[in-house]
Amino acid sequence: MRILLLNQCFYPDHVATAQHLTDLAVALSSAGHQVTAVAASRGYDNPDIRYPVRETWRGIEVRRIWTPGLGKKAKWRRLVDFGIFWANALRILLFLPRQDVTVCLTSPPLISTLGTVMAKLKGGAVVPWVMDLNPDEAVAAGWLKAGGIVERTLTFIQNWSFRRASRIIALDRFMADRLKAKGVSAEVIHTDAPWSHDQAVQYDVAARESFRSEHGLTGKFAVMYSGNHSPCHPLDGVLAAADALREEERLHFLFVGGGSEFKKVQAFAREKALKNITCLPYQPMEKLSGSLSSADLHLVVMGEPFVGIVHPCKIYNILTLGIPFLFIGPDQSHGSDLARRLNDPVQGRVAHNGDMPEIVRQIREAMALGSRPVNDAARALGAEFSHSVLCPRLVQVIEQAAARG
Repeated sequence: MRILLLNQCFYPDHVATAQHLTDLAVALSSAGHQVTAVAASRGYDNPDIRYPVRETWRGIEVRRIWTPGLGKKAKWRRLVDFGIFWANALRILLFLPRQDVTVCLTSPPLISTLGTVMAKLKGGAVVPWVMDLNPDEAVAAGWLKAGGIVERTLTFIQNWSFRRASRIIALDRFMADRLKAKGVSAEVIHTDAPWSHDQAVQYDVAARESFRSEHGLTGKFAVMYSGNHSPCHPLDGVLAAADALREEERLHFLFVGGGSEFKKVQAFAREKALKNITCLPYQPMEKLSGSLSSADLHLVVMGEPFVGIVHPCKIYNILTLGIPFLFIGPDQSHGSDLARRLNDPVQGRVAHNGDMPEIVRQIREAMALGSRPVNDAARALGAEFSHSVLCPRLVQVIEQAAARG
């Protein structure tokens, strides 16, 4: 089969959607399919990074789209980048041969609509893999007015695309419920989380100690937030806790990754003169085991308005490593569901957004217990979300979608 993958990010970019789409592309190619990936030619977090416009990588044809790389400092910059991506993607897709299946992710927003239009013109099935929901996310973040003409227009376009999909991949039960509320048939929705990077990330004692030594963490209790820093994952309570715990000499906070809120964390640390905060960029895959293993307590944060709109992907690597985590978010959310399944308040802690005293209490309590041995129950739960379980299942869903048309 000919299979087209459409998303802003792809290999060798290191953001989560690029990593998952790359895993899927390799699996589809290994299954004997002819795979084409269409993505941006600039790095997602660093537009100064440029990738080849066209290449063949591991049997996958990669076509990359020029954008001006204006960045994320203002909404108009994002809109211009998105618009040019759309226009250039349309140009590339028009000249590609008919695809049996087009798998569309959700960056830039509503890109699945372009996949649907091309499928209408040329034929083939469309499978949106919903990493986040827009314009829902823009409304929840306060960027768009709910019920306004722009929101209603974008919602109409999104729903038109979703209702014509052969299958839709939702990441959790909350996202599936949102899709059903938009009129998507339950039989079209396939619910599966994005897999962990367990094929590349494992608990590594030597890499842990090396990373901790490199970043001055020897003898410290390290609390880590690793991944995308965005309004969907509000860090105000964590930052307030870091300020409140500034006199705890054993305690250190690491913020690793990127995103629109990353500079906010850096600015907070500077303004408060906090020596207990270290900010690091996204770590390359070959260093990810050491980076994630270096934490004594991981943080997973979900803003209440974003439940069912975005998904806490980072939690699966944490479960795979067997390291304790503190989920900060609402009771009715996927992170809370997983903490309840563990049924171990030492391994899977829970606090609410904005409850700084409880966040402080949980961190103090975890620090008093010290570094914990790898937890077998957490790793067993994480195994349900492994690459070896979920990636082949998604390949099968895509193959079935082609048969459905």
